[in-house]
Amino acid sequence: MSVRLAAVPMVLIMLLAACGFQLKGRQDYAFKRLYIEPSGMVSSSMTARLKRMIQAGSDTLVVDEVRDAGVILSISTSRNQRALSLTAQGVVEEYELVSTVTYALTSTDGMVLVPSSMMRLNRSMTYSDRYTLAKQTETELLYRDMENDAIDQLMRRLALVNALKPVNESVPVVQPRAPLPPPPL
Repeated sequence: MSVRLAAVPMVLIMLLAACGFQLKGRQDYAFKRLYIEPSGMVSSSMTARLKRMIQAGSDTLVVDEVRDAGVILSISTSRNQRALSLTAQGVVEEYELVSTVTYALTSTDGMVLVPSSMMRLNRSMTYSDRYTLAKQTETELLYRDMENDAIDQLMRRLALVNALKPVNESVPVVQPRAPLPPPPL
């Protein structure tokens, strides 16, 4: 009986390994000193979380002065909201919340490592005038969730920077997808 109990954790570990699961581990960024340059509506909590995640998950140090950095991460955010659906009386029933994060990574000598890029995240939220305060809180929670998603994506994208100097090898061009055939009538 005890042999079976001992085998259960081993079987679970093998199943997890077989499905491709692995812990995050530490990132090995090509840059070792990073300065974060926020602009726009970048919240201090977003900057703090990004700094904490970079320093905790790698040997890269986030510095407070540009002169101490090897690379500069310029980041800006914006928020937007639009009505998705209305009642027959014209009252909003559902909103789409949009958070846009724009970022670029440059070396201190001006070389562009990651050109200006944009991430656009959205969430939908039902709305009712009876629960205005609760919906305001829900809106902030959804925007914070989108911020966290953006930081996670940004961490993965920064990990793709292989070197601080451009490589003279040709990069394969991404081919656009072929157009879809017209739907049958």
